[in-house]
Amino acid sequence: MKFKIDENLPVEAAVLLREAGFEADTVAEEYLSGADDSTVADAVRCGVRVLVTLDRDFGDIRNFPPGEHAGIVILRPKSQDKGTVMALLRRVALALKNRAPVGELWIAEPDRIRFRAG
Repeated sequence: MKFKIDENLPVEAAVLLREAGFEADTVAEEYLSGADDSTVADAVRCGVRVLVTLDRDFGDIRNFPPGEHAGIVILRPKSQDKGTVMALLRRVALALKNRAPVGELWIAEPDRIRFRAG
């Protein structure tokens, strides 16, 4: 499974996913830093990558319908400090061993992960 890490996440997020056995690159590596959401969405769609982000705008299914992209994982930690974000991403990485977010929207919160299929 391939992932694209949004610019609002630490670079270590890509490292964590790689260490978990996945392919992961960052928005910055693709020279998309500062790009609007639709540009990022188009890039992940073309690259068939699951987007991992803190940006709640990607949860708007009218603009980013599940099933029309490779998948979106939105992290919703209690705080956005690096340690808390990375702990939540580790939980997501464990969930990825049992289920793929392909064509789905995942909302990852500290106590649960909600799934919305396309």
